[in-house]
Amino acid sequence: MRARVVVGVDGSAASLAAAEWAADEAELRHAEQLEFVAVTRDPSGDDAAWATVRPLADRFAAHRSEVAAEVVHGNPADVLVQRSDGAELVAVGTRGRGALAATLLGSVSAKLAAHARCPVVVAREHRRSGPVVVGVDNSPRSLAALRYAFDAAARYGCELVAVQAWQDLELAPIVPPLEHELAAMRDEALRGLAEQLAGCAESYPDVPVHRVAQRGHPVSGLAAAAEGARLLVVGHRGRGGFTGLLLGSVAVGVLHHAQCPVAVVRDVRD
Repeated sequence: MRARVVVGVDGSAASLAAAEWAADEAELRHAEQLEFVAVTRDPSGDDAAWATVRPLADRFAAHRSEVAAEVVHGNPADVLVQRSDGAELVAVGTRGRGALAATLLGSVSAKLAAHARCPVVVAREHRRSGPVVVGVDNSPRSLAALRYAFDAAARYGCELVAVQAWQDLELAPIVPPLEHELAAMRDEALRGLAEQLAGCAESYPDVPVHRVAQRGHPVSGLAAAAEGARLLVVGHRGRGGFTGLLLGSVAVGVLHHAQCPVAVVRDVRD
């Protein structure tokens, strides 16, 4: 199977940002093929689709990757999920507002992130600076996101910010926790974070790591930590000691609120 990076485009500003992000990523990964795919439900939209993908293929033709442009008929999310099989990653914009209106709406990017067979990156804008931020939650599945984030930070030559959010759900709001109880919860989160980072950090000794253990909702915490980030990485779901921190709802939440590109990584066991 050839190393492929797939991009779903529709002419919107967000999908063009995703195309630029994916083209840079294909270069850094030395991917063999970069595929620009426009999906139409109706053949009458083929001309607009080709007018979207051909200029992108021409624009990035000088890249080391072989560049392909395709127009496919069908449901956009279903087509891109199929194309994810065997791909290194699939990239899309947050929502479509271009010549192919309604082909890459937010519901499509969310469905793709939920069902793709490879990592999915949803881009609102393209950034070439800033750290890689990753959310972890003590679950085995979040380790896949952590490995992906370390690999990305090494590829970009930037800092990794690892965020573990925690909530005092068992005590608040009925019984507000005391200061020493909050301190104990934070220390527990920091210990869990250190344990999770240990294995990966040894494999990436040149990647500087900043640890953040913060109280609060994971969506708002991750979105805030990712301000100015180059990439935010989350797991598809998580069931660890801090139950529910990286469930699908959190992944969907950061897709809606984070301003930087968001990578949603599914554990291979899923």
